[in-house]
This record gives sequence, C-alpha cells and structure tokens, in this order.
Amino acid sequence: MAIMEISVIPLGTKTPSVSRYVANALKILEKEKGIKYELTSMGTIIEGDLEKLLILAKRMHEAVFEDKEVLRVVTTIKIDDRRDKPQRMQDKIKSVKEKLGKGPDV
Repeated sequence: MAIMEISVIPLGTKTPSVSRYVANALKILEKEKGIKYELTSMGTIIEGDLEKLLILAKRMHEAVFEDKEVLRVVTTIKIDDRRDKPQRMQDKIKSVKEKLGKGPDV
C-alpha cells in the first residue's frame, strides 16, 4: 500500500483563494469507494494501491480544469511506497509520536 500527498493548485485565477478548485479535485476522491484520504491545510494525503493513486492524481489534476477560468494547473505529488511491510497514514504518525514520548491522541 502506498501513501501519496497531492497538492493541486490553479494559477492565474481572478482571486487568490483556491478552495473552490480544491473542492472540485476532492470530489473525485469522494466518489471513489475504498479510498481513504485526509485533507490538510497544504494538500491531501491518500492511501491505496499505487496504480490507483496515480490514476486518481491525474483525475484530480484534470478536475480543476473543468472550471473554464483555469488555464494552468500545477500539481505536486509525493509518494511513500514502502515494500518491506504494510503501512498506513496513522502508522507513520503513531511512530513519530512514540519517539516524542507522546500518546497516540496528542
């Protein structure tokens, strides 16, 4: 299972706010069954099969162009594809918190 962080940003829009475009990209994830994702203030983290994640990234990128005002989109993707053992988003956070000496709820 891979973990992907994606940030889809339109350029040249009439307003500095991009939340409406981000919402269009997230609608792609909402329609997918079996996809776990977490929206953060700087991007979206998704876990799943690598092949499916790459397809979703393209669909999210294209979704922003559905608004005819958008003529340019910059999409940044980071992928963590660990092959030695299964790992989920929560596992990574839990590991760091343990090393900080904090419980899982902090």
